[in-house]
Amino acid sequence: MTRTLAGVSGMNAELADAEASYDLSIVIVSYNTREMTRDCLASVASQSGALRVQTMVVDNNSQDGSVAMIEVEFPEVELIVNSGNRGFAAANNQAFARCQGQYILLLNSDTIVLDDVLPASVDYLQCHPKVGAIGCQVLNTDRTVQPTCSGYPTLTRLLIMTLALDRIPGLSKLDHYLMRRWRREEEREVEVISGCYLMVRRALLAEVGPLDEQFFFFGEETDWCRRIREAGWRLVFVPVGRIVHHGGGSVKKLSYQRDVLLTAATVRLHRKHGGLGAALAAYLILFVFNCSRAVAWSALGFFNTSASGRASHFIYVVRSSRACWPK
Repeated sequence: MTRTLAGVSGMNAELADAEASYDLSIVIVSYNTREMTRDCLASVASQSGALRVQTMVVDNNSQDGSVAMIEVEFPEVELIVNSGNRGFAAANNQAFARCQGQYILLLNSDTIVLDDVLPASVDYLQCHPKVGAIGCQVLNTDRTVQPTCSGYPTLTRLLIMTLALDRIPGLSKLDHYLMRRWRREEEREVEVISGCYLMVRRALLAEVGPLDEQFFFFGEETDWCRRIREAGWRLVFVPVGRIVHHGGGSVKKLSYQRDVLLTAATVRLHRKHGGLGAALAAYLILFVFNCSRAVAWSALGFFNTSASGRASHFIYVVRSSRACWPK
């Protein structure tokens, strides 16, 4: 039976320590992605294997009929309905308070689960007790590999990215942030696991705590992964299976605002973990990054009309610089 709930908030540490009733709890946050959410839930149902799975959807006040679709087509799904868009972190935390699985998977609504990635991921965590969280191989819609998982965005790495030093042939050793040259085909310990597929041990919730709700959109998994590592857990990318991540959903509607939110989230990370000085440094570095890209793409626009769209994108980001400083 679908359970439609409202006003559920916080994370109960006792639930995190309680005996697991399921092997895996899957948490999906939905916001106006009805068709993608349908495909995602269908793939979860068909690819769970012998796992005992608790599937939960937190809907952030979708207006596209997502809630009605889930109630009718997926009555086994536990559904939490919010009266407004609470953001990614807060929505996941609502579900964390009700998760009863030994492991918890954050799964984007714009994904499709392939292969045996769910049981294989659970098996990996069971065999590697020092690993606190894992990510899997992620594919684009056209089945090319998506470069998920990364290093932590330190000030040095942000500066290297801004100066494009990591793109210079022969300087690949500087590419520790976006890790562009890594093909995501072999197991590797990482600093940040992408939130589109992030499986953690429920036991670490009581130790590390839930996602920081100050991050409305972007940055929450980066902050969480840092806290998980600081607590002594390993984070690993493991190509035990694949998912398709369409790379958008509700995010595609944001246009240039996506980069504004991403910039603000990165500055907030540095303010939280490094103080005001680190936040100002990150803000200035990213301001230079956006300005330099606006200038470069504008110059290219004189010779290539297709570059004008990219130029406009960064110009709008620069014009929104005030919003890049987190409130």
